[in-house]
Amino acid sequence: MTRYIRHAAVFCALLLLALLLNALRVQVLRADAYEGNPANRRDAIARYGQPRGDILVDGRPVTGSRDTGEHLRYERTYGAGPLYAPVTGYASQEYGTTLLEDTEDGLLSGTDPVLQPLPLWNDFTRSRNAGGNVVTTIDPAAQRAAYEGLRSRKGAVAAVEPSTGRILALVSVPSYDPELLSGNGTAARGAWERLNSDPGRPMLNRAVRQTYPPGSTFKVVTAAAALDAGAVTDLDAPTDSPDPYLLPGTTTRLTNGSRGCTDASVREAFTWSCNTVFAKLGVATGLADLTATAEGFGFNEDGLRIPFPVARSTFDTTMDRAQLALSSIGQYNTRATPLQMAMVAAAVVNNGQVREPYLVERTTRAGGGTVSTAGSRPTRRAMFPSTALRLRELMRGVVEGGTGTNAAIRGAVVGGKTGTAQHGIGNSGTPYAWFVSWAQADGEAEAKVAVAVVVEDAAANRREISGGGTAAPIARAVMEAVLNS
Repeated sequence: MTRYIRHAAVFCALLLLALLLNALRVQVLRADAYEGNPANRRDAIARYGQPRGDILVDGRPVTGSRDTGEHLRYERTYGAGPLYAPVTGYASQEYGTTLLEDTEDGLLSGTDPVLQPLPLWNDFTRSRNAGGNVVTTIDPAAQRAAYEGLRSRKGAVAAVEPSTGRILALVSVPSYDPELLSGNGTAARGAWERLNSDPGRPMLNRAVRQTYPPGSTFKVVTAAAALDAGAVTDLDAPTDSPDPYLLPGTTTRLTNGSRGCTDASVREAFTWSCNTVFAKLGVATGLADLTATAEGFGFNEDGLRIPFPVARSTFDTTMDRAQLALSSIGQYNTRATPLQMAMVAAAVVNNGQVREPYLVERTTRAGGGTVSTAGSRPTRRAMFPSTALRLRELMRGVVEGGTGTNAAIRGAVVGGKTGTAQHGIGNSGTPYAWFVSWAQADGEAEAKVAVAVVVEDAAANRREISGGGTAAPIARAVMEAVLNS
């Protein structure tokens, strides 16, 4: 009898050992496979089982969480969704995350290890931290001014603080309400299909993810390169520029939209945006110097993040002289995001220094304790300080008596540059209206804001499209909002 009991005990021990080995296999060796299995909803249930941390603008949340009472309990809400969509992005139970909701997802969802009171604390206690908060650099008055300025017109606005690189406004129109995508039901799926089939592409962040030919706003870069390289020394001397200008090695004649460009000085050509003068000046400066200056401003830079990625602005480095002439006036293959052109304007009033732009001021725990801060941002030199000083003169001239008078602000010094960028096959598309600018309040030591506006209004009359008439008033509204706030 004892022998049978002993055999049964050994058999039970073997069964227990097999059970333990299988548990080890499931929980350790196969853990990743089970965790990544679409049928495993434990992580999703835990993820949405508590409110998500908030994204803040000027100390106030522009996001929230709604208790649905379902298995995936909390859905994301957005107080002013279309206004801040180019900043927040969306957090969807069905479609994941984008923009700040994506890059700061660990902190907002509470899964970031930095939120744990002690290393590995949550692994042992099986607890979950409350989501942290993300404090942005956005100025709410500037954001709303940009959004309302564009109204129903397609386009984008980017505004930065020149001395720091803080992004004050980031607007893209048409926009969308991210809250429509928050859930995982038929309503969210229907909204997803509508938004993705919309020809206006409302989910495209035009301020940082779309590049445009910058047109005459690129003449700021060309002028900086020419001054740095010594291709021009006297801004008021005649330039011996014909009108029309024959592109080198071709029979193509380049003309102007303004009169009086024949033999105009650089100052006159900048004020009235003479294509012929700047095309000839770009050729005289040379590809190497123009490329170096463009790259100093940030063109051809890969990997810029604010913290989500920014599309690469491009300046072709392999061109003949005719192509260089066109690139010097922001045509040919030259492409830029609105944020990049805001950085160009910012460098002019920051003594030629480009501050790396950023959107997150700091991150905090749910209780308010600081997790991280932006800190000092890297800088690089785009031009000599003396060149920046002369460019400030040129840009002031555009606003005080040239093509950009619609951007003038009482009680402030404003500099700007207009642009009307041709595009499409044979330049058949309705031109893009550009304006880049900066503003400094009277009596202040430095400029508070630099702005870039692009309007791509396909419904407008071609003759009514201009940077000074279409884009400059929007830039003025944004600059006034910053100066008054």
